[in-house]
Amino acid sequence: MVTKLLHTRYRVADLDKTISFYKDVLGLEEVRRHKSPRGSELVFLKTPGSEELLEICCYPASGPVVVGPDLTHLAFQVDDLEAFAKHAAEKGYPLSDGPTQSSSGKFAFIDAPEGYEIELIQHGS
Repeated sequence: MVTKLLHTRYRVADLDKTISFYKDVLGLEEVRRHKSPRGSELVFLKTPGSEELLEICCYPASGPVVVGPDLTHLAFQVDDLEAFAKHAAEKGYPLSDGPTQSSSGKFAFIDAPEGYEIELIQHGS
């Protein structure tokens, strides 16, 4: 049986632009960076208060990155969705959907580089 979720990997073509998005727009911290034995450039990021890591992988030998619609997304909690939306828009990443009110708060979406969808959730509003 598994005991812990360690990381989620997203493969990208533009490593620098993607890492900049996750650090400068979302506020994730870079934990480590290295080249794998097969030549992949790997960058591991984490959010405050979370143990699971996000692994960003750049491996051009695998061919083009194709992100399928409705296949996957990451969800992050924010304290103030409106303040986050303003910050992200100032960095060139406006909300792609929402905000939408739900029974437990508000949620919205933003598109990361490479087309990966990010959900933002503000509880209790």
